Amino acid sequence: MTRLTALSNPLLLGFEEIERLVDRATKGGDGYPPYNIERVARNDDAGELLRITLAVAGFTRDELEITLEDKQLTVRGKQRDDKERDYLYRGIASRQFSRTFVLADGIEVKSAELSNGLLAVDLQRLEPERLVRRIEIGTAKQIKTDQKPDLS
Repeated sequence: MTRLTALSNPLLLGFEEIERLVDRATKGGDGYPPYNIERVARNDDAGELLRITLAVAGFTRDELEITLEDKQLTVRGKQRDDKERDYLYRGIASRQFSRTFVLADGIEVKSAELSNGLLAVDLQRLEPERLVRRIEIGTAKQIKTDQKPDLS
């Protein structure tokens, strides 16, 4: 049975990669850590600036890892459990997390900064070059002569 999606329209050709990216992005986690995505003031010559801010209180720089692979930005955190402490009550869990963001073509990761328990990852969306190309319309005779000869 064929799976129908929003991009299954026969007029949308070559969007299989986008469907794959959407599938990857929707495989979410448990909502931890919370995050914001904001548009930062636009710099006309640099393109649009975006910032992802994750609440990672209690994590040090050494316990956080940011990777970019195949248009997928992944932020991972792993805290070490302090075995030397004797807790009477433990309401602050030391836990691992992995938060993934799928980036569109033309978005570059510029920097990351950890300050006051917030991890900010700055992104830049580069303006794509607009290309207009005129396609000449040939005759049926021209199309047949442009094909390779059948060597069978």
